[in-house]
Amino acid sequence: MRIFLMVIHVISCTVLIAVILLQHRKAGGFSGIFGGGTQADMSGGQWQRLSMLSKATVILTGVFMATSLLLVIVGSR
Repeated sequence: MRIFLMVIHVISCTVLIAVILLQHRKAGGFSGIFGGGTQADMSGGQWQRLSMLSKATVILTGVFMATSLLLVIVGSR
């Protein structure tokens, strides 16, 4: 079980890094960090407006977090 989780974890890490590097920047410099968005950006239905790479990033981040937690739980036994 632990080896299976480690393999899934390494694959998800590698794919997550690739997906993040493939994305285009939306804001130049540090302006996006400090709340450069508008109220229209935060309206409902945001999931449908996300690109395929952004959706993949969200899903792979969830897989990464889940496998991280499971590896800690399995490793503590």
